[in-house]
Amino acid sequence: MDGVENPQKSRVALSSRDMAQIAVFAALIAALGLPGAITVGFSGVPITVQTLGVILAGAVLGARKGTAAVLVFLALTLIGLPLLSGGRTGLTALAGPSAGYLIGWIPATLIIGLLTARILPKYPIVLGLLINAFGGLVIIYLFGTIGVLLRTDLGVGHAITTNFAFIPGDLVKVVVATVVAKGVHRAYPGLIRA
Repeated sequence: MDGVENPQKSRVALSSRDMAQIAVFAALIAALGLPGAITVGFSGVPITVQTLGVILAGAVLGARKGTAAVLVFLALTLIGLPLLSGGRTGLTALAGPSAGYLIGWIPATLIIGLLTARILPKYPIVLGLLINAFGGLVIIYLFGTIGVLLRTDLGVGHAITTNFAFIPGDLVKVVVATVVAKGVHRAYPGLIRA
């Protein structure tokens, strides 16, 4: 069997380039937490810029590498590094009302990456916007609302309306991520494998 590459292994293994991209995006998500956070409403869930990094991870790196970048970032916060906005750790955040939003980052990145792979190599802006909005708003808000319901005394109506405060900023993040992803995919085709 020498000299014959195992096709299963090649699909799973990450190259050093893949690992570098994962590390860069994990660092990007951390850096986007530096501006801090603004807490609004009754829920205690902060508005942060880090969601932009999550959307970008899926839109630029794809499902596998983008999700890996988010998992690396979350693992670093869970071991105690204060990388979440406002200097929070993963354990602190998971014990609070923002737990669902953080958990939602994982399926959001995965879905954005899977759907983005389907629209390449052209990456039409309208489809990119829809994909990033679906993952970055609908999926994250769904998990976030469940987290708010589990971690606070708010009712379903209040937990859902908590998301309204995030919509304007998150729409800006979706637009920025879409424009950046289109530029990256134009400059570096093949970054996401179909």
